[in-house]
Amino acid sequence: MVDGGAPALNRSRETRAQTQSGYLMLLIWFLLAGLALWAGISNGTADYQVAWKWAVVAGSALVGFLILCGFYLINPNEAAAIQLFGSYKGTDRETGLRWVLPWLTRKKIAVRANNIISEKIKVNDARGNPIEMAAQVVWRVTDTAQALFDVDDYKEFVLAQIEAAVRSIGSRYPYDDHDHHDITLRGNHEEVGIELRKALIERLDVAGITVDECGLTHLAYAPEIAGAMLRRQQAEAVVAARAKLVEGAVSMVEMALTQLSEKQVVELDDERRAAMVSNLMVVLCGERDTQPIVNTGSLY
Repeated sequence: MVDGGAPALNRSRETRAQTQSGYLMLLIWFLLAGLALWAGISNGTADYQVAWKWAVVAGSALVGFLILCGFYLINPNEAAAIQLFGSYKGTDRETGLRWVLPWLTRKKIAVRANNIISEKIKVNDARGNPIEMAAQVVWRVTDTAQALFDVDDYKEFVLAQIEAAVRSIGSRYPYDDHDHHDITLRGNHEEVGIELRKALIERLDVAGITVDECGLTHLAYAPEIAGAMLRRQQAEAVVAARAKLVEGAVSMVEMALTQLSEKQVVELDDERRAAMVSNLMVVLCGERDTQPIVNTGSLY
Protein backbone atom coordinates (compact mmCIF):
# COMPACT_ATOMS: atom_id res chain seq x y z
CA MET A 1 0.00 0.00 0.00
CA VAL A 2 1.15 3.54 -0.71
CA ASP A 3 0.37 6.73 1.23
CA GLY A 4 -3.33 7.54 1.27
CA GLY A 5 -4.45 3.91 1.24
CA ALA A 6 -4.23 3.47 -2.56
CA PRO A 7 -2.84 0.13 -3.76
CA ALA A 8 0.58 0.26 -5.38
CA LEU A 9 0.73 -0.40 -9.12
CA ASN A 10 2.29 -3.81 -9.82
CA ARG A 11 4.36 -3.03 -12.90
CA SER A 12 5.92 -5.61 -15.13
CA ARG A 13 9.67 -5.50 -15.72
CA GLU A 14 11.52 -6.85 -18.73
CA THR A 15 13.88 -9.76 -18.05
CA ARG A 16 16.05 -11.83 -20.36
CA ALA A 17 14.43 -15.03 -21.62
CA GLN A 18 16.18 -18.39 -21.50
CA THR A 19 16.34 -19.14 -25.23
CA GLN A 20 19.04 -20.41 -27.55
CA SER A 21 20.28 -20.16 -31.09
CA GLY A 22 18.08 -21.88 -33.64
CA TYR A 23 21.04 -22.98 -35.77
CA LEU A 24 22.18 -25.56 -33.23
CA MET A 25 18.66 -26.98 -32.97
CA LEU A 26 18.41 -26.97 -36.77
CA LEU A 27 21.57 -29.13 -36.92
CA ILE A 28 20.05 -31.52 -34.39
CA TRP A 29 16.85 -31.69 -36.45
CA PHE A 30 18.83 -32.63 -39.59
CA LEU A 31 20.67 -35.34 -37.62
CA LEU A 32 17.36 -36.74 -36.38
CA ALA A 33 15.93 -36.62 -39.90
CA GLY A 34 18.96 -38.49 -41.22
CA LEU A 35 18.70 -41.05 -38.43
CA ALA A 36 15.00 -41.64 -39.11
CA LEU A 37 15.66 -41.90 -42.85
CA TRP A 38 18.43 -44.43 -42.30
CA ALA A 39 16.35 -46.52 -39.89
CA GLY A 40 13.34 -46.51 -42.19
CA ILE A 41 15.23 -47.41 -45.37
CA SER A 42 17.41 -50.05 -43.77
CA ASN A 43 14.44 -51.67 -42.04
CA GLY A 44 12.24 -51.51 -45.10
CA THR A 45 14.79 -53.14 -47.42
CA ALA A 46 15.92 -55.82 -44.99
CA ASP A 47 14.68 -59.42 -45.18
CA TYR A 48 13.78 -59.33 -41.53
CA GLN A 49 12.42 -56.07 -40.06
CA VAL A 50 13.60 -54.96 -36.63
CA ALA A 51 11.11 -53.34 -34.29
CA TRP A 52 13.58 -50.98 -32.64
CA LYS A 53 14.32 -49.31 -35.98
CA TRP A 54 10.66 -48.46 -36.38
CA ALA A 55 10.78 -47.09 -32.84
CA VAL A 56 13.75 -44.95 -33.87
CA VAL A 57 11.75 -43.64 -36.85
CA ALA A 58 8.74 -42.81 -34.68
CA GLY A 59 10.82 -41.25 -31.92
CA SER A 60 12.86 -39.17 -34.35
CA ALA A 61 9.69 -37.96 -36.10
CA LEU A 62 8.11 -36.95 -32.78
CA VAL A 63 11.21 -35.15 -31.50
CA GLY A 64 11.78 -33.52 -34.89
CA PHE A 65 8.19 -32.23 -34.91
CA LEU A 66 8.64 -30.74 -31.43
CA ILE A 67 11.90 -29.11 -32.51
CA LEU A 68 10.23 -27.60 -35.56
CA CYS A 69 7.51 -26.08 -33.35
CA GLY A 70 10.15 -24.23 -31.33
CA PHE A 71 11.75 -22.25 -34.18
CA TYR A 72 11.08 -18.52 -34.64
CA LEU A 73 12.80 -15.53 -36.26
CA ILE A 74 13.67 -12.16 -34.75
CA ASN A 75 14.40 -9.31 -37.15
CA PRO A 76 16.63 -6.31 -36.31
CA ASN A 77 14.95 -3.90 -33.86
CA GLU A 78 12.47 -6.56 -32.87
CA ALA A 79 11.93 -8.57 -29.67
CA ALA A 80 9.86 -11.56 -28.61
CA ALA A 81 8.14 -11.90 -25.24
CA ILE A 82 8.17 -15.52 -24.03
CA GLN A 83 5.18 -16.84 -22.05
CA LEU A 84 4.27 -20.13 -20.41
CA PHE A 85 0.50 -20.55 -20.06
CA GLY A 86 0.08 -16.80 -19.64
CA SER A 87 3.04 -16.32 -17.31
CA TYR A 88 5.78 -13.97 -18.54
CA LYS A 89 9.15 -15.74 -18.78
CA GLY A 90 11.33 -13.04 -20.31
CA THR A 91 12.12 -11.26 -23.56
CA ASP A 92 14.45 -12.40 -26.32
CA ARG A 93 16.19 -9.56 -28.20
CA GLU A 94 18.80 -11.66 -30.08
CA THR A 95 18.30 -11.37 -33.83
CA GLY A 96 18.27 -14.27 -36.27
CA LEU A 97 16.95 -17.84 -36.03
CA ARG A 98 16.01 -18.63 -32.44
CA TRP A 99 14.60 -21.65 -30.63
CA VAL A 100 12.64 -22.17 -27.44
CA LEU A 101 10.72 -25.05 -25.94
CA PRO A 102 7.67 -25.61 -28.14
CA TRP A 103 5.14 -25.23 -25.31
CA LEU A 104 6.36 -21.67 -24.70
CA THR A 105 4.51 -19.03 -26.73
CA ARG A 106 6.24 -16.09 -28.42
CA LYS A 107 4.73 -12.63 -28.89
CA LYS A 108 6.77 -10.31 -31.10
CA ILE A 109 6.98 -6.56 -30.60
CA ALA A 110 8.85 -3.90 -32.57
CA VAL A 111 11.39 -1.82 -30.64
CA ARG A 112 12.33 0.45 -33.55
CA ALA A 113 11.61 4.19 -33.54
CA ASN A 114 8.07 5.22 -34.51
CA ASN A 115 7.03 8.60 -35.87
CA ILE A 116 3.54 9.96 -35.23
CA ILE A 117 1.95 13.24 -36.31
CA SER A 118 -1.11 13.81 -34.18
CA GLU A 119 -4.45 15.10 -35.39
CA LYS A 120 -5.21 18.81 -35.09
CA ILE A 121 -7.00 19.49 -31.83
CA LYS A 122 -8.65 22.64 -30.51
CA VAL A 123 -7.28 23.99 -27.22
CA ASN A 124 -7.83 27.12 -25.15
CA ASP A 125 -4.49 28.77 -24.45
CA ALA A 126 -3.50 30.40 -21.14
CA ARG A 127 -5.50 33.52 -22.07
CA GLY A 128 -8.60 31.60 -23.11
CA ASN A 129 -8.14 32.01 -26.86
CA PRO A 130 -9.16 28.95 -28.92
CA ILE A 131 -6.21 27.65 -30.94
CA GLU A 132 -5.43 24.61 -33.08
CA MET A 133 -2.40 22.44 -32.30
CA ALA A 134 -0.75 19.29 -33.64
CA ALA A 135 2.51 17.60 -32.64
CA GLN A 136 5.11 15.27 -34.15
CA VAL A 137 6.49 12.64 -31.77
CA VAL A 138 9.28 10.07 -32.24
CA TRP A 139 8.86 7.26 -29.70
CA ARG A 140 10.04 3.69 -29.14
CA VAL A 141 9.46 0.79 -26.77
CA THR A 142 12.15 0.37 -24.09
CA ASP A 143 10.45 -2.19 -21.82
CA THR A 144 8.58 -4.86 -23.77
CA ALA A 145 6.95 -6.36 -20.67
CA GLN A 146 5.34 -3.06 -19.69
CA ALA A 147 4.23 -2.31 -23.25
CA LEU A 148 2.56 -5.71 -23.68
CA PHE A 149 1.16 -6.42 -20.23
CA ASP A 150 0.68 -3.11 -18.37
CA VAL A 151 -1.56 -1.37 -20.94
CA ASP A 152 -4.30 -2.71 -23.17
CA ASP A 153 -2.95 -1.42 -26.51
CA TYR A 154 0.31 0.48 -26.25
CA LYS A 155 -0.07 2.17 -29.65
CA GLU A 156 -3.52 3.51 -28.81
CA PHE A 157 -2.15 4.49 -25.41
CA VAL A 158 0.58 6.57 -27.09
CA LEU A 159 -1.97 8.41 -29.27
CA ALA A 160 -4.20 9.18 -26.28
CA GLN A 161 -1.31 10.46 -24.17
CA ILE A 162 0.02 12.65 -27.00
CA GLU A 163 -3.37 14.38 -27.25
CA ALA A 164 -3.54 14.81 -23.47
CA ALA A 165 -0.01 16.25 -23.30
CA VAL A 166 -0.63 18.67 -26.18
CA ARG A 167 -3.80 19.92 -24.48
CA SER A 168 -1.92 20.39 -21.21
CA ILE A 169 0.94 22.32 -22.81
CA GLY A 170 -1.44 24.40 -24.95
CA SER A 171 -3.42 25.54 -21.92
CA ARG A 172 -0.25 26.34 -19.95
CA TYR A 173 1.15 29.04 -22.27
CA PRO A 174 -0.36 31.91 -24.29
CA TYR A 175 -0.33 31.73 -28.07
CA ASP A 176 1.53 35.02 -28.44
CA ASP A 177 2.80 37.94 -26.38
CA HIS A 178 3.75 41.13 -28.22
CA ASP A 179 5.34 42.56 -25.06
CA HIS A 180 7.78 39.60 -25.00
CA HIS A 181 7.37 39.11 -21.26
CA ASP A 182 6.06 35.53 -21.22
CA ILE A 183 7.00 32.22 -22.82
CA THR A 184 4.63 31.71 -25.74
CA LEU A 185 3.70 28.81 -27.97
CA ARG A 186 4.55 30.73 -31.14
CA GLY A 187 7.74 32.41 -30.02
CA ASN A 188 9.42 29.74 -27.88
CA HIS A 189 9.34 26.51 -29.89
CA GLU A 190 12.40 25.01 -28.20
CA GLU A 191 11.16 25.58 -24.64
CA VAL A 192 7.69 24.34 -25.48
CA GLY A 193 9.14 21.24 -27.19
CA ILE A 194 11.23 20.44 -24.11
CA GLU A 195 8.17 20.76 -21.85
CA LEU A 196 6.11 18.59 -24.20
CA ARG A 197 8.77 15.85 -24.31
CA LYS A 198 9.10 15.88 -20.53
CA ALA A 199 5.33 15.57 -20.10
CA LEU A 200 5.13 12.72 -22.61
CA ILE A 201 7.98 10.77 -21.00
CA GLU A 202 6.21 10.98 -17.64
CA ARG A 203 2.89 9.87 -19.13
CA LEU A 204 4.33 7.00 -21.21
CA ASP A 205 6.64 5.61 -18.53
CA VAL A 206 3.89 3.27 -17.31
CA ALA A 207 3.87 1.61 -20.75
CA GLY A 208 7.66 1.21 -21.02
CA ILE A 209 7.89 3.79 -23.80
CA THR A 210 10.28 6.72 -24.15
CA VAL A 211 10.19 9.78 -26.40
CA ASP A 212 13.29 10.63 -28.45
CA GLU A 213 12.03 13.80 -30.11
CA CYS A 214 8.88 15.88 -30.30
CA GLY A 215 7.67 19.31 -31.39
CA LEU A 216 4.66 21.22 -32.65
CA THR A 217 3.87 20.84 -36.35
CA HIS A 218 0.75 23.01 -36.44
CA LEU A 219 -0.12 26.08 -34.41
CA ALA A 220 -2.80 28.59 -35.37
CA TYR A 221 -5.77 30.46 -34.01
CA ALA A 222 -9.09 28.67 -34.40
CA PRO A 223 -11.02 29.72 -37.54
CA GLU A 224 -13.73 31.56 -35.56
CA ILE A 225 -11.24 34.09 -34.17
CA ALA A 226 -8.47 33.91 -36.77
CA GLY A 227 -9.72 37.00 -38.66
CA ALA A 228 -10.06 39.13 -35.53
CA MET A 229 -6.65 38.05 -34.25
CA LEU A 230 -5.07 38.83 -37.61
CA ARG A 231 -6.49 42.35 -37.54
CA ARG A 232 -5.25 42.77 -33.97
CA GLN A 233 -1.78 41.61 -34.94
CA GLN A 234 -1.76 43.98 -37.90
CA ALA A 235 -2.87 46.88 -35.69
CA GLU A 236 -0.23 46.08 -33.08
CA ALA A 237 2.40 45.84 -35.80
CA VAL A 238 1.38 49.23 -37.22
CA VAL A 239 1.46 50.81 -33.75
CA ALA A 240 4.88 49.29 -33.04
CA ALA A 241 6.20 50.52 -36.40
CA ARG A 242 4.80 54.01 -35.82
CA ALA A 243 6.32 54.14 -32.35
CA LYS A 244 9.70 53.16 -33.75
CA LEU A 245 9.38 55.74 -36.54
CA VAL A 246 8.47 58.55 -34.15
CA GLU A 247 11.30 57.59 -31.82
CA GLY A 248 13.78 57.81 -34.67
CA ALA A 249 12.29 61.07 -35.98
CA VAL A 250 12.51 62.74 -32.58
CA SER A 251 16.13 61.66 -32.27
CA MET A 252 16.94 63.07 -35.72
CA VAL A 253 15.17 66.38 -35.01
CA GLU A 254 17.01 66.72 -31.72
CA MET A 255 20.31 66.03 -33.43
CA ALA A 256 19.56 68.58 -36.18
CA LEU A 257 18.64 71.34 -33.72
CA THR A 258 21.68 70.60 -31.59
CA GLN A 259 24.10 70.78 -34.51
CA LEU A 260 22.49 73.99 -35.84
CA SER A 261 22.94 75.62 -32.46
CA GLU A 262 26.48 74.37 -31.90
CA LYS A 263 27.69 75.44 -35.36
CA GLN A 264 25.72 78.71 -35.13
CA VAL A 265 24.26 78.21 -38.59
CA VAL A 266 21.11 80.06 -37.64
CA GLU A 267 19.70 81.60 -34.50
CA LEU A 268 16.25 80.18 -33.74
CA ASP A 269 13.80 81.61 -31.28
CA ASP A 270 11.08 79.47 -29.76
CA GLU A 271 8.58 80.12 -32.56
CA ARG A 272 11.05 79.31 -35.35
CA ARG A 273 12.29 76.29 -33.43
CA ALA A 274 8.69 75.02 -33.13
CA ALA A 275 8.09 75.56 -36.84
CA MET A 276 11.27 73.68 -37.77
CA VAL A 277 10.39 70.81 -35.46
CA SER A 278 6.92 70.61 -37.02
CA ASN A 279 8.30 70.60 -40.56
CA LEU A 280 10.96 68.01 -39.80
CA MET A 281 8.45 65.72 -38.10
CA VAL A 282 6.14 65.94 -41.10
CA VAL A 283 8.98 65.11 -43.46
CA LEU A 284 10.31 62.23 -41.37
CA CYS A 285 6.99 60.67 -40.32
CA GLY A 286 4.86 61.25 -43.39
CA GLU A 287 3.91 58.27 -45.57
CA ARG A 288 3.98 60.34 -48.77
CA ASP A 289 6.69 62.49 -50.30
CA THR A 290 6.47 66.06 -49.04
CA GLN A 291 6.31 69.03 -51.39
CA PRO A 292 8.53 71.96 -50.37
CA ILE A 293 7.01 75.48 -50.16
CA VAL A 294 9.46 78.30 -50.90
CA ASN A 295 8.95 81.27 -48.63
CA THR A 296 10.10 84.44 -50.39
CA GLY A 297 9.07 86.75 -47.60
CA SER A 298 9.52 86.94 -43.89
CA LEU A 299 8.49 84.19 -41.54
CA TYR A 300 6.24 86.73 -39.85
